[in-house]
Amino acid sequence: MTNQFASRLKELIEESGKMQKDICAELHISKQKLSKWKTCYNEPSLDELCMLALYFDVSADYLLGIVDETGVRVKE
Repeated sequence: MTNQFASRLKELIEESGKMQKDICAELHISKQKLSKWKTCYNEPSLDELCMLALYFDVSADYLLGIVDETGVRVKE
């Protein structure tokens, strides 16, 4: 996983307009876990990645930086 994940996660959190503590409560995760994902200290498991994609209503590919917001594959 690249920094693209952390960048998109931060963006989605900001766009949600919710406080991080509320997101953590809704997802049943610790604030430390979310913080570590945002700083690239840790990576989410596959189940956690799916949970985030469903929560923010985006694809896992978008979170991972494989596609852009329109669903077009990002060139490497």
